Amino acid sequence: MALNVKIRRLFSRRRNLVPIFSQQAAFLCQGSEVLVKMLETTDPARWKTLHKEIKTCEVQGDALLTEFHEQLQGRLMGYLSRLDLQTIAMSMDDCLDVIKDASKAIMIYHPLKLDQQLQELVQLILSEAKVIREMLPQLWDIRRRHTAIRLLCDRVTELEHAADDVYEEYVGYIFTNEEDFREMTKYKNLAELFEKATDSEKRVADNVRKLLLKYLHE
Repeated sequence: MALNVKIRRLFSRRRNLVPIFSQQAAFLCQGSEVLVKMLETTDPARWKTLHKEIKTCEVQGDALLTEFHEQLQGRLMGYLSRLDLQTIAMSMDDCLDVIKDASKAIMIYHPLKLDQQLQELVQLILSEAKVIREMLPQLWDIRRRHTAIRLLCDRVTELEHAADDVYEEYVGYIFTNEEDFREMTKYKNLAELFEKATDSEKRVADNVRKLLLKYLHE
């Protein structure tokens, strides 16, 4: 009986990881929201302030990833693979890194304008982040929530495809309409970074989907 109680406790402790995943997603949403604000102004001083907020999110995310690895050690995870969970957590951290790089690029490039298409891309980054925030806590109830999780993964994929369309349309637009080659290069590079951020968020969903498929086949 005592052994059974100990095993149940070990398995129940895995739920302590839910707040970490939820906080990772919260940092991702916060960083995305700040990036949206950066696209609403061309004031370098404002960019600098907002970039610091994003950098803080990224640093806190790094600390959270370290805590995640520490809590994961020595646990019995049951149907949730330790390696799969690590992969998801690390891909979340990569998202924050890309968002930080994008915000830094805005400060470095000092673009003269921020076209509507660029604003659409950062809005899509935020939309994907919100879906991920809804998705991750449901992993610990995967037996009952696997259909909902799959639909949320599908939604992230849809948003990433929409970002691809906006990116491709925008590149064609600036090559046709922007006469200043230096500015055109800035806009193209920013669009690439924003599109890369949507790709990194889709990677989170892809990793969740892999975990889901493993569960369904076991």
